Amino acid sequence: MNGKTLRVLAVVAVTVASACGLVPGVATAATEGRFAPVDQPGPPLSVPQSVLDAALTCTANARSASREVVLFVPGTTLTPRDDYGWNWFPAMDRLGRPYCSVTLPNNAMTDAQVSAEYVVNAIRRVRQLSGRKVDIIGHSQGGTEPRFALRFWPDLRADVDDYIGLGATNHGSIVIDAMCVPGCAESLWQQRYNSNYTQAMNSYQETFPGISYTQIYTRTDEFVQPNLDGNGTTSLHGGGGDITNVALQDICPADVASEHLAVGTYDPVSYALALDALDHPGSAAPERIDRAVCGKLYMPGVDPLAFTANYAALTAVIAQQLTLAPKSSHGEPALKPYTLRQN
Repeated sequence: MNGKTLRVLAVVAVTVASACGLVPGVATAATEGRFAPVDQPGPPLSVPQSVLDAALTCTANARSASREVVLFVPGTTLTPRDDYGWNWFPAMDRLGRPYCSVTLPNNAMTDAQVSAEYVVNAIRRVRQLSGRKVDIIGHSQGGTEPRFALRFWPDLRADVDDYIGLGATNHGSIVIDAMCVPGCAESLWQQRYNSNYTQAMNSYQETFPGISYTQIYTRTDEFVQPNLDGNGTTSLHGGGGDITNVALQDICPADVASEHLAVGTYDPVSYALALDALDHPGSAAPERIDRAVCGKLYMPGVDPLAFTANYAALTAVIAQQLTLAPKSSHGEPALKPYTLRQN
């Protein structure tokens, strides 16, 4: 499925969403009553420790770091190198900032609940390694696994400072329904609008006190919709965390080109907002962003001469994974027992 097709689907989906009054984040008491309380201790991890540890990679300066280490979590179909290796990693290297990344199983195409265990371990290990709280940057599905981890492993909440989502599928996307006919990968089923996975992740409260949440989205996202305003699928509300929900177009109103991949990989406004959150207490403040950024094509770290080749390689990996990854026609994986209220 190419970008043009996805953009058409997005327009149709947003029209349907508006007509039907779909608003992400609205849950009934009966729906939420299915899920475990937010203070229930997290379960033991089912993935072998050696496998979890092998999935984490850190820069040398992450050990006993002088500032918070950023943990990068990739999106669906991607490894950290695919998603961040030609943009964010070089940018962080130039700044001399410590960072880590976690490789999710099967290019983040299988059960996101299992991928969340990799993030649980990564947060714990980075906290131990650095001696400091952890900052998180996640793109697309990579913006959800850490939230799932924080929801069902409450011991992690004291270990996280900033949580930055880039086009995150926090409430799922109504565009994905068309991608799952007749079937799709497990993690795509879980990213459908208001899926069981997203209902569990958002149950009772979407954020937690002491964590600063910066959720960055683009209104022209062809994959994550509805996302036309702060009531869209990426935005978070309530729970006690410090929250900024911001569209790229809030900073640069004329921006009609930045799509789903751009917001996580090369967009300069997205980068400026994320760095603002990392460099200041609390979440990002859009009023601090220099509007001169609207005249830039790429974020720092992107080589303009290599951009075309790097972007083509990114889209080739995505196309390959969407085509070749195992598909199911039976819907999303069942919720793990620890997510549900035990009567």
